[in-house]
Amino acid sequence: MTQTIPTYTAKDYKSDQEVRWCPGCGDHAIMIAIQKAMAVLECKKENVAVISGIGCSSRFPYYMNTYGFHSIHGRAAAIASGVKTANPHLHVWQISGDGDAMAIGGNHFIHTIRRNIDLNMIIFNNEIYGLTKGQFSPTSPLGAVTKTSPFGTVEHPFHPGELVIGAQGKFFARTIDYNVKLSTEIFIEGAKHKGTSVVEVLQNCVIYNDGCHAMLNDREEKENRTIVLRHGEPMVFGKEKDMGIILDGLKLRVVKLLPGGFAKEDILVHDAHENNPGIHTMLANMRYPDYPVALGVIRDVSAVTYDQTMHHQIEKVQQSASYKTISELIYSGNTWEIKEEQ
Repeated sequence: MTQTIPTYTAKDYKSDQEVRWCPGCGDHAIMIAIQKAMAVLECKKENVAVISGIGCSSRFPYYMNTYGFHSIHGRAAAIASGVKTANPHLHVWQISGDGDAMAIGGNHFIHTIRRNIDLNMIIFNNEIYGLTKGQFSPTSPLGAVTKTSPFGTVEHPFHPGELVIGAQGKFFARTIDYNVKLSTEIFIEGAKHKGTSVVEVLQNCVIYNDGCHAMLNDREEKENRTIVLRHGEPMVFGKEKDMGIILDGLKLRVVKLLPGGFAKEDILVHDAHENNPGIHTMLANMRYPDYPVALGVIRDVSAVTYDQTMHHQIEKVQQSASYKTISELIYSGNTWEIKEEQ
């Protein structure tokens, strides 16, 4: 008898819990996009585990009609790693904020990526600590005035894409909260990737960092300030599709297209599958106003996963092991049977 996979809609992944994010928070749009992605992927709800740390974003598991674990600050990656390794058949989604992932959770973050465990890490980046009321985070821009930096932070921020690729990451993508369609596409691609997929979502905090990504949301200018990268397509952008990116020596350069500029054939074609991370790192690091901010799948490279290697090793050891089970080990050698006196 053929078993049919049920067809789901985004609604099927919504729990009966009241969503307690602030009205207007970018988290709402991210959740909708993830639920839409899960429906397209036809993930059985009983095979999905959503793991979070601490922060506004980390309330996520309560709002999902799946298995979930609201864990402790900075430890979501460690727990998600254990869940996936213990049960490789699960679809594991890790939800973290920029502080939860890259401050207290920074060590777990880079080593999960290095190990290439097959899970999906979604990083909500609002460049602030929202739940704890507005302290600067590892991604807050230099000079940001916050509750803990009243004269402006003197720290240089992490660039999440650079950090991921530097930790030998094989999949990195970026989206922005208001673009649910693009986010859904990216979450689907991340879930299909075998290994650690990291998606940075540029997310607005309406209370403590409102407008942190406003320059990229501007209705009139957003197409001139962002570029959506798609594998195999030229890096062309702009409201009139009249700008592109070329490689000029060892640097990327924004150029004008014809008439009066470069031909489309001169523009770089995006290769997300290139193993060499050089151009991917440059694309991930592009900042406005010198460059458009790159959205889409920036890096998507195949590699063996930690889960595959570990389970293969276990099977190999079991084949040559003297004892195949714990019972065989316990009852090996000299044993005694204790009998109760009559």
